[in-house]
Amino acid sequence: MVGTSTCDDAGVYKINDEQALVVTTDFFTPIVDDPYDFGRIAAANALSDVWAMGAKPLVALNIVAFPSDTLPMEVLGRILDGGQAAINASGAVLLGGHSIQDEEPKYGLAVVGMVHPDRVLGNVGVKDGDALLLTKPIGTGIITTALKRSLASVEEGKEASESMAELNRSAGEVLANHYHAIHGLTDITGYGLLGHLLEMIGESSLGAELFVSKVPLLPGVRRLADEDVFPGGTRVNLASILDRVDHSRVSTRDALILADAQTSGGLLASVAPQHLTKVTKALEAHPEVEVAHIGFIRGTERNITLHP
Repeated sequence: MVGTSTCDDAGVYKINDEQALVVTTDFFTPIVDDPYDFGRIAAANALSDVWAMGAKPLVALNIVAFPSDTLPMEVLGRILDGGQAAINASGAVLLGGHSIQDEEPKYGLAVVGMVHPDRVLGNVGVKDGDALLLTKPIGTGIITTALKRSLASVEEGKEASESMAELNRSAGEVLANHYHAIHGLTDITGYGLLGHLLEMIGESSLGAELFVSKVPLLPGVRRLADEDVFPGGTRVNLASILDRVDHSRVSTRDALILADAQTSGGLLASVAPQHLTKVTKALEAHPEVEVAHIGFIRGTERNITLHP
């Protein structure tokens, strides 16, 4: 049902009229120093792709690369413990995995989920007038870069780490329960908010309007942006889409924040306007979901216009 022809978050394979498998994988190098937190974040990031399709994760496999000749095995144990904690909290079951020797640690999951074939929520299909809802603050790329340069506080680092480790389970389940109101759904990761929104617009003739002041930011992000602390990937993100982003009404730093390369970010949903209040209230019922109405889908020739 869903393969490589779109930029969706996972593949979908129909088994019968009631069941479709959702299959995805993701792994990466450490984004934080603490091994346990790294495991939680990497697992949460991989699991998120299943919720971004409106599905429920069922089973997972660990994917591990580890330099056992230079790092103690206790570090690997803590990474796997963190991953197991995230898998347990997701409701999925870990079946095993595979490991290789490598010079740098890498960890993630292959995940299989289940969804009704009529309730698959892809990242294309947005409609003119849809409201855009975001379920997590952004800025993890900026914060983690600042931590490497000793420019962010310990507390700012903890806030970012907890945000990345927070599962998108509650938000995903709410949006899946309101599938009839959702015209597009994705999670915000490496291409940043702007990049993933452009994927949602796809090849349609539609565009979007975003309001910078409405986009929630992690603590410290605004200060660090004002100090020009941006990862290289964030600058590449914005440079690659500048021809489709009108940021004449806001600063370049604001545009860079919205292009910030995220790890394990929130869900971005395109919601039919008549259902906006109901969907928002359902998301707000979960305190771990920081839902924000950040803009609209508009007929603006496949461009994104940024407003203050």
